[in-house]
Amino acid sequence: MSESAPAAERLRLLIVDDQPLIRRALAMTLGVESDIEVVGQAVDGIDAIEQALALVPDVIVMDLQMPRASGVVATREITAKLPSVGVVVLTTFDQDDLVFEAIRAGARAYLLKDAVEEEVLDTIRAVHRGESRLSPSIARKVMEQFRRFGALPAQVRAEEVPTPSPASAPPAAPVRASASSLEEPLTDKEERILQLISEGKSNKQIGATVFLAEGTVKNYVSRIMEKLHARSRTELAVRAVGRRG
Repeated sequence: MSESAPAAERLRLLIVDDQPLIRRALAMTLGVESDIEVVGQAVDGIDAIEQALALVPDVIVMDLQMPRASGVVATREITAKLPSVGVVVLTTFDQDDLVFEAIRAGARAYLLKDAVEEEVLDTIRAVHRGESRLSPSIARKVMEQFRRFGALPAQVRAEEVPTPSPASAPPAAPVRASASSLEEPLTDKEERILQLISEGKSNKQIGATVFLAEGTVKNYVSRIMEKLHARSRTELAVRAVGRRG
């Protein structure tokens, strides 16, 4: 359990899951942390959107497969209206399409429900600090996907480049060329840090590897995001694998 934190500094958490037992178990487990306050529990995507807009939590733990509206739909709606809110996907599903859809919707982290309690807590706090996380199994799936196809899939890039007309050449080549032409070259140090991000390393771990202060690493990450036009650290990890494809 973490040290006691003033009420004003406590992380305000909204839990979203359609299964009552899981929802309550998460609330009990996470709510006992002295630096976390569970401010609400939502039963589906629509309820999640309504509660998020009403409560404006710091972080949302979001299931994906739910009635009325999915976690992807809820995440997209919430992050569009409340960009400061960090969404942590916590689900039993690890299909590639769901991973990419959740990332594109604005999720900053993606964990499976077999994650240990400490990993969930660490991820929630990291997202609150502005970081993003992928569980190791999800990170491996992302890398395998891009090694097979050698580029970001359509659903990851769809919002970033214009769709060619039917008379145009097949879309795959223009998508890669357009993204590449818009990206600024990375320095050797930035390339190394990007590689470590794709391996799921935290800023602290990256700093220890490349002998930089954690704050300096954070500045590097921000600059890399600007150069690659990425909206989140998770998207940087996706792009890193795509660049190696």
